[in-house]
Amino acid sequence: MSNQKSNVYLEEIAHLCGIKKYLITHLARHTFPTIVALSNGIPIEIVGQMLGHENLRITQHYAKIIDRKVSEDMAVLKIILNRVKIEKTQNS
Repeated sequence: MSNQKSNVYLEEIAHLCGIKKYLITHLARHTFPTIVALSNGIPIEIVGQMLGHENLRITQHYAKIIDRKVSEDMAVLKIILNRVKIEKTQNS
């Protein structure tokens, strides 16, 4: 399928969903890895495979990690580390 045809479909989807933004294939290619995949915990290596990239550098170009995701991941890490600390204290 050509980019042109994909853009026509995206325009139709936007219209049906009431989205005012002009959707194009290029935007979708950036939105999927950043908003859909990475923000929902899919590892960047898997996202790269989904996009058909041969090396991670290409995926990193498309997948700009958003600050919220970094903050959420750090919060999860803090919980895990606190559990480990509690378990060590209980086992001592």
